[in-house]
Amino acid sequence: MGVSYNPLWKLLIDKGLNKSQLAAMTGIAKSTFSKMGNGGYVGTEVLEKIAVTLNCRIEDIIEFTGEQKEK
Repeated sequence: MGVSYNPLWKLLIDKGLNKSQLAAMTGIAKSTFSKMGNGGYVGTEVLEKIAVTLNCRIEDIIEFTGEQKEK
């Protein structure tokens, strides 16, 4: 099962933020956001930091897709 971070990108737009700003706010490396942009998996610690920073639930920033990413 694949993952999509489209809900996060939409939430950032709604809040008037970009990935660089979120990286600075959370202390998460920009390379992690690049990985997320490509649909890569990240740890729950990353998702938790983002959710706490944006005052939202993890379900608001990630969704599971029926597609499986090829390795």
